[in-house]
Amino acid sequence: MSIAIHLADSDIVAPAEEGDLILDALLLAGVPMAYSCQQGNCGTCKCELVQGEVMDLDYSEYALTPEERARGLILACRTQAWGDVTVRRLDDEELVVHPERFMRCKVALLEDLTHDIKRVVLKIESGGPYSFTAGQYAKIEFLPLTTRDYSMANVPAAGADTDDAKRLEFHVRAVPGGAASQFVQGKLAVGQTVRVSGPYGASYLRESHQGAILAIAGGSGLAPIESILGRTLAAGNSNPVRLYFGVRALRDVYHEDLFKAWAAQYPNFRYTIVLSNEEAPGYAHGLVTEVVARELTGVIGMKAYLAGPPVMVEAATRLLGERGMAARDIHADAFYTEADRQGNTA
Repeated sequence: MSIAIHLADSDIVAPAEEGDLILDALLLAGVPMAYSCQQGNCGTCKCELVQGEVMDLDYSEYALTPEERARGLILACRTQAWGDVTVRRLDDEELVVHPERFMRCKVALLEDLTHDIKRVVLKIESGGPYSFTAGQYAKIEFLPLTTRDYSMANVPAAGADTDDAKRLEFHVRAVPGGAASQFVQGKLAVGQTVRVSGPYGASYLRESHQGAILAIAGGSGLAPIESILGRTLAAGNSNPVRLYFGVRALRDVYHEDLFKAWAAQYPNFRYTIVLSNEEAPGYAHGLVTEVVARELTGVIGMKAYLAGPPVMVEAATRLLGERGMAARDIHADAFYTEADRQGNTA
């Protein structure tokens, strides 16, 4: 039976069939919607159910808490419509939509950043121009029929015809048993062709916000955070910009020279590197969220950007919520592995 999905505060109506996922129906109708994992793990597609009969599929309570569900929020990727439905996007005024591109790229540079993270720089050969907002990600096919999500680490280019606009940078961490990441670590070579599509994701820099910024990164989650901070600092945000970078040990630290350069150039930028498994002079010790909890004095007027392992992102999200930060000011990108995506969402 045909039904309709209405987007509140607009004239947009997406056709659907009973049992269709709300996100699928809206995307097929060409409606711009923020989404990421499509497995009920990340919370990116969270929206408000205004009215209608729906059924929830399994999802993570990190992505949608029981309190949020009780307030009428849903995950569009895990909600089936069983009648005419009306939903409202939570972030309409800040929804950024770039043209989706399918590109052929060549590997221009490979560099070991740590023992298990490799910097991969790609040059766009065809399918561009590619525009994105700092903090977004792309889907990359390093191996035939094996696509993985990786965040852009470079700052978006100012013009479509510049060399910077034809360059993409990613930080790829080797995941035990991960086909794509293991291939990148051991077999990917300069000059090889890869396929890239994007951009995707809603944990991007809110460029209209000129207030304080708190960024928390774990491991290769530094990639989108570097893009976000590089963009906001270069754009002239003079309010406090604070970075906490959490890793296990000294051998996992990278791009510290970049942070030092930023601190020297921008008086409003400060950073702390946190080691969880060892102590070293000049570095904080413990879990990165523990250090943030000790040092965070207030959240008024602040936006937070979080990226890295799901357990870190979940803990940081809880901490900031407990300190009074509104959910709309927390932009979180949890780096789920392919095994995570294929496993239980609950």
